[in-house]
Amino acid sequence: MARYCNDLMERALKGETLNRPPVWLMRQAGRTDPEYNKLKEDVKLTLEEMFSNPEVAARVSLLPRKLGIDAIIFFQDILTITTPMGAPFLFRPGPVLDKPIRSIEQVKALRTFDVGKKLDFVPKTLKLVQKELDGEMPVLGFAGAPLTLAVFLLLGQSFGPDSSLFKKAMADDPKLVLALVDRLTDVTIEYLLMQAEAGVLAVQLFESAAHLLTIDQYKKFALPAQQKIFAALKGKIPTICFAHNWNDIKTLSDAGADIISLPSTVSIKDARKVLGAGQIVQGNVSNHLLESGSKADIKKAVKECLVSSERRGHVFNLDHGLLRTTPFENVKYIVEAVHEACAELGPVK
Repeated sequence: MARYCNDLMERALKGETLNRPPVWLMRQAGRTDPEYNKLKEDVKLTLEEMFSNPEVAARVSLLPRKLGIDAIIFFQDILTITTPMGAPFLFRPGPVLDKPIRSIEQVKALRTFDVGKKLDFVPKTLKLVQKELDGEMPVLGFAGAPLTLAVFLLLGQSFGPDSSLFKKAMADDPKLVLALVDRLTDVTIEYLLMQAEAGVLAVQLFESAAHLLTIDQYKKFALPAQQKIFAALKGKIPTICFAHNWNDIKTLSDAGADIISLPSTVSIKDARKVLGAGQIVQGNVSNHLLESGSKADIKKAVKECLVSSERRGHVFNLDHGLLRTTPFENVKYIVEAVHEACAELGPVK
């Protein structure tokens, strides 16, 4: 008996060929959805309060059901684990840390903690979402990759075009950066294991700062932590590796995740020439195209993605999260476009 009424995600993660791949979108819960913005006004909570309130977080997590997606990713932020470590970010509106990490002494002062006790609102949120879904579709978990979290902690805010302070830290004080990454890695493992125990189908690791790195820097500062995390989760839960705008497919594979999320700059067909024909993949329509493209442009990109993947071991997604200025009509349409394109292509032979 199928675990879910909609089991497309579960089957795609096993590498099956499907007439239609499952669809979910990074940042599908929030920002672009008018219903989310109204809910945010009604509850009168700060963003960090919304994340830690299971009832509110569950309501937000479930909003994308109306889109016709095939998996729910729970509403939370990648910075969640830093607060009980003694580095709380406040969202005003973007994340801001009062005392950025600038010394090895600050790294050593970061607290270890009982994930189950300090972040108990996470499994509570997941249980509420699963109860409401009642087997309708699976729930996905996630965490920020240690190097990405380290960038936030070093800068004390979101990273933008100017991340020179972080780049200077890698060059001038690599031991500080590595110590911070190491401190975050074990906590991330425990955090993802807690989500696995709470019943999520799979977990994604977000290396959102990948685009700031050279290949050598990626191999030194990001990859070892990814490898440690995926090795710890191996056999316990399917894992997805996401690295923002990262085109070196070999290093994505070296991380050891079960599923690789691809940038829009590399076709699935070409990626599998490196990864192997059986590699399960996720992606990979451009989030910028979805933001500003016409329906015809979106439909064309969707169809090309489906043809490239051969609809085998493929989870349809974007190459990164929904941009804040993406019209909600486009968000709704891309899900429709997958259905339309699959119908036009016909059953997989």
